[in-house]
Amino acid sequence: MTDKKIQIENLYEEGELWVQNLGDKTIHAKRMKGKFRNLKWLAIFVWLPFFMGPYLTWDDKQAILFDIDNRQYHLFNITIFPQDIWMLTMVLLFLSILLAIMTAILGRIFCGYFCFQTIWTDIFTKIEQWIEGTPVQRRKLDKEPMSFNKFRLKLVKHSIWIAIALFSGITWMLYFGVTWTNYVKGDVTSTTMVITAIISFGAYVFAGFMREQTCLWICPYARIQGAMVDEQSILPTYDYYRGERRGRLKKGKFVKGFGDCVDCHQCVAVCPTGVDIRKGQEYGCITCGLCIDACDLVMEKVGKPKGLICYTSLAEMKFNKPVKVFYKRPRVIIYASVLFLALSILVYGILNLAPMDLKVLHDRQPLFVQLSDGSIRNKYELKVMNKTNKIMPISISFSSKIKNLKSKKSFKTVMIPSGNVKSIYVYLIALESDVGSDNNVIFVVKSEQVTLEYKTLFFTPKSI
Repeated sequence: MTDKKIQIENLYEEGELWVQNLGDKTIHAKRMKGKFRNLKWLAIFVWLPFFMGPYLTWDDKQAILFDIDNRQYHLFNITIFPQDIWMLTMVLLFLSILLAIMTAILGRIFCGYFCFQTIWTDIFTKIEQWIEGTPVQRRKLDKEPMSFNKFRLKLVKHSIWIAIALFSGITWMLYFGVTWTNYVKGDVTSTTMVITAIISFGAYVFAGFMREQTCLWICPYARIQGAMVDEQSILPTYDYYRGERRGRLKKGKFVKGFGDCVDCHQCVAVCPTGVDIRKGQEYGCITCGLCIDACDLVMEKVGKPKGLICYTSLAEMKFNKPVKVFYKRPRVIIYASVLFLALSILVYGILNLAPMDLKVLHDRQPLFVQLSDGSIRNKYELKVMNKTNKIMPISISFSSKIKNLKSKKSFKTVMIPSGNVKSIYVYLIALESDVGSDNNVIFVVKSEQVTLEYKTLFFTPKSI
């Protein structure tokens, strides 16, 4: 290797000629104090409910539970069944539009502060720093041949990483009714073990090894964000006009003709994805603002105003246009309208969840049967679902303008088990001469909590 290549390699390792990492090097980002660093630590608490959720109880039962066996989802005192799956569509629509509106206003703010990959990686790298030291020490350790000290440090680090990954995987499965006791006693199904292993392995590999490569190559959001931002989106931006031409301080003084950027590369050193913000926006930037903390600290030390790197829009930085308030931007208005619609439908659905569901299916083969006395018989299947956690007694009746319409059997109180659908067959009989132009039949099902009606038809030869 030539002296020039060695020099370039050394500069690369020190962050002097750093470019976006494509996976050939491990990024050991420097940690510097600042308001955005503090915000990232606070954002970790967004995921605290994830680890607390399985332990919450409601009416002596697990408050949040995905009961796959019984096809039920319990959310405190709300029970959601497959028949209400449309609400999941509203939840997904709400979250996707929320992500879009956040991106339109503040770029990839979700990636920088709230994404589980970002937070888990932040935790893993913090543990790595506690055990292996500063970025320079970690790079040096990675290059060293295997020794007892290196093996010891790596073993401790990976053991903690695996423990966190396993804890994450097991916590996820607790939402599906599995308990810690099941794991301790080995009383879990092979499916549960496989899913736990996949989630744990994913957390361990993505947060511990792939890190920013997960964002760059696996997550599609990095690619599609370009369609969501515009010149009004507020992003971490380098003030090119103030900073260029870059130049290092000489004997502690600025050189005439140079800008405010002292080319210290601290903004690159702290970036968790290896982006040089001075080269402009890249899809690797997760808008975490850590480069702003680093630059402000340097500017303060050299006696220059802060804000060489700051959150601003392209319109403000390049064209000196004021940032429009978000509610005056057409794209944001459209996103907000869809967001409000999805949320309204979701809230309405939750507030109006009926404890019982009723469907009436008319027998199609045949539509009717003509009995020996000339009367017409229709067969109906009443499918009644009990959405409560208790046995539900119901009564059945019907009404119609058809004269002398009667049931083959008398109706009795029917008990519907909790979370189950019960089919009740009803045979209605009437003379064809008694059936006029109005052949509607309304079935009425009553429980203690609710009364449901369902309209259907009574078929005869002349109604076909």
